[in-house]
Amino acid sequence: MGQVDDLIRDRMRSEHAPRIPEVSAHLINAGGKRLRPMLTLASAHMCGYGGVHHLKLAATVEFIHSATLLHDDVVDESGQRRGRATANLLWDNKSSILVGDYLFARAFQLMVETENLRVLNILSNAAAVIAEGEVLQLTAAQNLGTDEATYLKVVRGKTAALFSAATQVGGVIAGAQEPLVEALFTYGDALGIAFQMADDLLDYGGSAEATGKNVGDDFRERKLTLPVIKAVAKADAEERAFWTRVIEKGDQGEGDLEHALGLLARHGTMEETRLEAVAWADKAKAALGVFPASDLRDNMIDLADYVVARLR
Repeated sequence: MGQVDDLIRDRMRSEHAPRIPEVSAHLINAGGKRLRPMLTLASAHMCGYGGVHHLKLAATVEFIHSATLLHDDVVDESGQRRGRATANLLWDNKSSILVGDYLFARAFQLMVETENLRVLNILSNAAAVIAEGEVLQLTAAQNLGTDEATYLKVVRGKTAALFSAATQVGGVIAGAQEPLVEALFTYGDALGIAFQMADDLLDYGGSAEATGKNVGDDFRERKLTLPVIKAVAKADAEERAFWTRVIEKGDQGEGDLEHALGLLARHGTMEETRLEAVAWADKAKAALGVFPASDLRDNMIDLADYVVARLR
């Protein structure tokens, strides 16, 4: 990861536009878990890879992830990311969008350097699916008719697609047999879904220190995440009128977040969401059963446990 970080710092430089490294460094150097690039490195090593291209692929997935965060913060009008003020708040929306575009371009330059057409296909498809998931979320976010199947499509697009691409390309660059590559895809897909469900749950039940975001942001941004979708499905007429007012119409006032939390608790949707996240984490762990026992495999299993352990 130290080598990956060095590569990231080198490739986010710009000879002609100093704002590019300023904005990108503000986000990338803020920390974050670096889960996606770590998954690429771990997957490649677990498949016996001994080259250097996995470093470029790890930097690629982090650049794609960072680009989407810069864009997301503009779309969501967010003010906090990873416990710090967002780039769009410190600079402006134009800078965030354009620097995000630059990071996307850098990501494609890096993946091309591996000279592996399948890797390019996987990551370029993932970039398209991520954008598709974000647009789907935009159209479904304030619609109380959004069901759990649509929510899962959104999650698979905006989050799980990059997790599964990150693990899959690790196996591909290592030249692993197809059953192993498929297992890595399944692991990444399930892990990404569990991760997003956990994040959605923590938005209502976590802390700003733990999440790096303001608690209740999803509610204020009128996002229909899984705990709310489940609560809407169980709502009586009075409760549905509340959800219509605060989510569909955006008419929110003092005490509405607390009332929403009360409805989630009344219908047990927080616990239901937690159990679904755990089930997806278990699916991720099961996918690794095709690999021989190793410390690295154990670490990837532990990571799936960690993603949902935050919910206890």
